[in-house]
Amino acid sequence: MKTSIIILTYNKLDYTIQCIESIRLYTSPGTYEIIIVDNNSTDGTRDWLEQQDDVISILNENNMGFPRGCNQGIDIASGTNILLLNNDVIVTENWLDNMLNCLYSSNKVGAVSCVTNSCTYLQEIPVDYTDLESMQAFASQYNSKSNPSAWEERLKLIGFCMLIKKSVVDQIGLLDEVFSPGNYEDDDYSTRIRMAGYKLLLCRDTFIHHYGSTSFKENRRYFDLLNRNKKKFIDKWGFNPNKAFYFNPDMVELIDMPIDAEFKLLEVNCGCGGTLLKIKEKFMNSKLYGIEINENAANLSAMVAKRVQADLHFNLSCPEQSFDYIIISDSLQRFYDPNQIVSTMKRYLTPKGKLLMSVPNVMHHSVIKGLLDGEWTYGEYGAMDIDNLRFFTLKEIYKMLLENGYSNLSIIGQNNGTFANPEWVHNLSGVIDKELIPQLDAFQYLVSASNNELGTVIDEIRVASELSIDCLTKLDDFHFDEIFNNIQLVVGADEEALQLLNKIGSWYFEKGDYKRVLPFFQKGLEINSTDTDTLYNVSYFLMFIGETEIATNYIRQLHEVDQNAFNDLLMVLADFKKDAQNV
Repeated sequence: MKTSIIILTYNKLDYTIQCIESIRLYTSPGTYEIIIVDNNSTDGTRDWLEQQDDVISILNENNMGFPRGCNQGIDIASGTNILLLNNDVIVTENWLDNMLNCLYSSNKVGAVSCVTNSCTYLQEIPVDYTDLESMQAFASQYNSKSNPSAWEERLKLIGFCMLIKKSVVDQIGLLDEVFSPGNYEDDDYSTRIRMAGYKLLLCRDTFIHHYGSTSFKENRRYFDLLNRNKKKFIDKWGFNPNKAFYFNPDMVELIDMPIDAEFKLLEVNCGCGGTLLKIKEKFMNSKLYGIEINENAANLSAMVAKRVQADLHFNLSCPEQSFDYIIISDSLQRFYDPNQIVSTMKRYLTPKGKLLMSVPNVMHHSVIKGLLDGEWTYGEYGAMDIDNLRFFTLKEIYKMLLENGYSNLSIIGQNNGTFANPEWVHNLSGVIDKELIPQLDAFQYLVSASNNELGTVIDEIRVASELSIDCLTKLDDFHFDEIFNNIQLVVGADEEALQLLNKIGSWYFEKGDYKRVLPFFQKGLEINSTDTDTLYNVSYFLMFIGETEIATNYIRQLHEVDQNAFNDLLMVLADFKKDAQNV
């Protein structure tokens, strides 16, 4: 079996020489052919190629672009595999053998790629080498053996190193030259391979070095080219690949289940199914569902998960309480009424289900600084995504979830690698609350919220006239801060919240769960430090558990506030002391 390695060149002879020499050194002789298509280099590349006996060269008189050049190479290739390889790559030990093992692991695999030090779409891994010698030592260990557990299915593969079965190329055709001179042709080709029924796998057991876009980076019109070819992709496929191919591995880490667990999960606005693909890879027994309005993207996500239909109000074509998890990843801000979406999704969660979200932070320093500089720059990501209809701060996320009856809230700020300038933060600290300063570095928030009906339980306690062990048992699963936040939402007024705090604290005392008593009384004193009932309760409780010195301070305060209550307490404490002596 022979692999045709097709490399395009346009100047950068030094990179080409390193690339070819590494292929010769680290690839078994007789298993490959090298085809170089040169797009009219002027730096001596053509003269050097003519001297290479083991290289098949196509010397173009004009720059034909990447897709057209690759097609020229494919046209004359004699191998059973086609490998599209950038010339700014240095290959490594076992590189091709490992990828071939992956490519031929199943008839369903159409193309594979590898990881590197410089690449987009999370094909990059961290490295610590400082020169090519240490790079090869790193790669030798990394590529030491083929490892099927390190193969990862992907929606697309980046074209710097893409190994494809020739039979697949014959079936789907050549690269689409509409994407000349380059960019998004690999997105397009990946999509065509998957639409033909094949899988794309990333070999995380294989590493090669990539200098990274040495030609395009020097082109001042690079970003214009990106936008132009992105539009061509959208015109052809009907969706934005930057968003539809997006996947969020952090969402996978929020799923608190054993890897062999059976559960049902729904993703809202799932795109082409990238995140669902990651979930399926980790949780093989999971049953996955997706909502995607864009029909073209939905056709691709249907290869990963079952499609769920939703009407304009997001009523779903499935029974309520169907899902253990619902994911809204980086799309809540694109809804006209996010509050309604969060509320509606709650109906479709199981009683112990969880809502998982990633939400961009409009308080990120880049947004605040832009506003203070008089700028409002739209992009494709984060709080300034051009498709955003709503904007969120940490406080607003908490408020929305609590008002809709979610609990066990975990909201973690994530940084995108940029931090606010300390001097700028110092100047700003005189304007905003110091407690808000850390929020400036949160690019987005990862959210996990449970469907436990804490608000309903609190409302039940509020109207109950007698001790309810059942209600208190339901509260046991929640942290005090969550309980108090929900008390505020349920009752609103401080006076009623104060009564409820005393009620719950007293009930826990009667139940004998002493460790949960004091926070309720303390919070009550924060609301009103002179409230008679709270001072009475906290004084008695502290005396009961033997904290006499602390209790005495509260008793003195009670004496100042209400003489009658003070006298009553003394009588009760006297009886309590007699009982204790009798025991």
